[in-house]
Amino acid sequence: MKQVPVLAAFALAANTAISPQASAQSASAYPTKPVRFVVPFAPGGTADFLARLLGEKLTQRLHQTFVIDNRPGAAGNIGMDIVARAPADGHTIVIAMVGSWAMNPHLYKLSFDVQKDFAPIIHLAAMPGVMAVHPSVPVKSVKDYIELAKRKPGALTYGTAGVGTFAHVSGELLGQMTGIKLTHVPYKGSGPAMQDLVGGHITSSFESITPALPHIQAGRLRALATTGATRSQVLPDLPTIAEAGVPGFDNPSWGAIGAPAGTPRPVVELLNKEINSVMQTPEFKDAIRLSGGNITGGSPEKFRDYLASEIAKFGKLFKAIGLKPAN
Repeated sequence: MKQVPVLAAFALAANTAISPQASAQSASAYPTKPVRFVVPFAPGGTADFLARLLGEKLTQRLHQTFVIDNRPGAAGNIGMDIVARAPADGHTIVIAMVGSWAMNPHLYKLSFDVQKDFAPIIHLAAMPGVMAVHPSVPVKSVKDYIELAKRKPGALTYGTAGVGTFAHVSGELLGQMTGIKLTHVPYKGSGPAMQDLVGGHITSSFESITPALPHIQAGRLRALATTGATRSQVLPDLPTIAEAGVPGFDNPSWGAIGAPAGTPRPVVELLNKEINSVMQTPEFKDAIRLSGGNITGGSPEKFRDYLASEIAKFGKLFKAIGLKPAN
């Protein structure tokens, strides 16, 4: 049985309300040691990028080091499991993307429940992805890509951070909506997938804009379209997949932060407050702008309710497209 630190036990015991004075004392004492900031993917992806930016700022604001701990594997489930089992004292938190939070519950037999075993802290931002190909692929548009895939079923490969991730669902959704067959190549993170795409070992991807943009600008990748409902502000001339010939396609990514369930409410509120403040800094605003995304922020309850709605949405989507659990 997981041991609950004294502070967490105090916060949860007998449903007793915490007095304002006790809450202030609990929050003011935190953190008492370095905070483990788990990223359930390999370095180089969007979650890793945001974690390092937030970790640096939180280290400055809270006067304890936020240590980035990359724990890739199983589409983010390994890192999520580590956090779900960690002591609920606020010294272990996780940043994960939409796949880990809202898709994997439908695609894996998980050892944890994202709605019961995590304390929601904050919904960070919504970010469209970009559909891109290696320059050697003889296509210049989504229409070309679809036509090539129809001529050569399964010949076009796309790399992702694993089954059930944003990129995987984007590929499955495109296939379902157009009738094409693509070959999915899962990796332990979007960073390794991007490396293999740039190296020409796979032909395409549906990647977050942040890690893909430098390669697009340098000509190492050819961007075809973005995955959201509206165009990206950093790639304004690039159509959405819906505009490019697949009406109704809309699959943006998003990121959020949580902690083990039972983390004291004062600690959750302090982290939420500090992260909301960091998100208003020029550095964070620029990072999200360059990702083509929009900052969301807000309360832990706002993230909790959004997560519930996203889990329900993907449950209906996966049933419609026939995407089944991987284990």
